[in-house]
Amino acid sequence: MSLTREEVLKVAELARLKFKEEEIGEFQQQLNDILGYVEVLNEVDTEGVEPLISVHDGINRLRADEVRKSLTVEEAMKNAPETADGALIVPKVVGE
Repeated sequence: MSLTREEVLKVAELARLKFKEEEIGEFQQQLNDILGYVEVLNEVDTEGVEPLISVHDGINRLRADEVRKSLTVEEAMKNAPETADGALIVPKVVGE
């Protein structure tokens, strides 16, 4: 598979990239080289090869899930600059 100049320009437009006129040919060649390499990878026989889940055989060592006492609403609100009805009041930050 080989990309045409127009296809390279379309990919650039989709990626919101702008190329100088002299760069287009260079990027066309580079993209075609990448596609050529992918074609080589497609030729590799992967029948019977298990998918890679992790790059190492380590096992997650998670701590036990223990129920602990948490803050009450009143305790959590003690340091808040402003509260109302059990909720934090913060300044508006999106549009006006």
